[in-house]
Parts: sequence; structure tokens; C-alpha cells
Amino acid sequence: MGCLALNASYEPLTIIPVRRAVRLIIDRKADALEVDSARPIRSERVRMDTPVVIRLARYIQIPRRFRRQVTNTFLFARDAYRCQYCGRHRQALGYRESLTRDHVKPLSRGGDNGWRNVVTACSKCNLKKADRLPGECGFALLAEPREPNHVELIWAVRRVTPVQAKYIGTFYGKDVLKALAP
Repeated sequence: MGCLALNASYEPLTIIPVRRAVRLIIDRKADALEVDSARPIRSERVRMDTPVVIRLARYIQIPRRFRRQVTNTFLFARDAYRCQYCGRHRQALGYRESLTRDHVKPLSRGGDNGWRNVVTACSKCNLKKADRLPGECGFALLAEPREPNHVELIWAVRRVTPVQAKYIGTFYGKDVLKALAP
């Protein structure tokens, strides 16, 4: 389990290793906002509760990219690790099946690699669809492909505890938490 690092403005930045969080607290570069007393960290002379959420003492300017490239990691997270044709989750896939990227409008027909043209598909559905449009092979998309917002891209691929989710929801709003919920 990692530790949620918040900027001085309480903006969620990232999940960092607990050791890094402890170092920041010891160096007085961060304050612990939430701790887990059930899992203490011990040294020869010091015992401290494990930090779960820390807040940096100084504000860090973070450059933002407005458009993110489509990667399988973000694509699968956007589609909740579910085939957009048959609806099977990655845990329900067979031994030789896996999640793949499928182009709604195939590249051979002028499609592109943009967020609005790619979906998650199981290997079986992807093979059946081949280089056809979904309607031509009797498929219908479960959800319209869309470009996820910045927050979804950053947090969808990370595991957060309910305590950490509270801080993300406080900063970005409860709607973001609903979008990130499995």
C-alpha cells in the first residue's frame, strides 16, 4: 500500500511509497494528515504510525498535459477492464484470452488511434470483428468511447483506500469518485 501525497493546496498529486513519505515527514517537508496506527514503523529509537495521506509543506508547481496519448493501461482502465462488445471482465476471460485494443473504425478504413475510436475488447471479440465496423458483424458498443479527463487518467490506474479517496473527492468532487469506482 502506498501513501497519497497532497500538494500544499490539498491537490492530490500521486501515490508514493511509504518509505518516501516517512522520509518527507522526518525532513519536515510534509505533514501526515492520516495515519494507520495498526501498522507502525519502527526504528531503533523511534516508533511512528504508517502515513496514509501526507501534505507537502511547500506548493509544487505541476505542469499539465492537456491531451494524453492512448495507452492500453489507460484504455483498459477507462473501460473498467471490460470488453465493450460482450461485456466480460478481464477476470472472466479464459486461459488463452486477454484484453486487447480494438479500433471501432478499423485503421484499414481510415480510422485513427484517438480516444473516440478505440475500445477495450477481449481477444475473441476482436478476432470476430476483424476489420469490419461493429454493425457489420452484429456487435454493439456497451458505451460510447470518449476521452477521459485528466483526473480519470491519473487516478483510474491507481489503487486508493477509502481514506485516500475522501481527499481526492474533496478536491475534485464526488462525481470523480463515481467515475473511478470499479
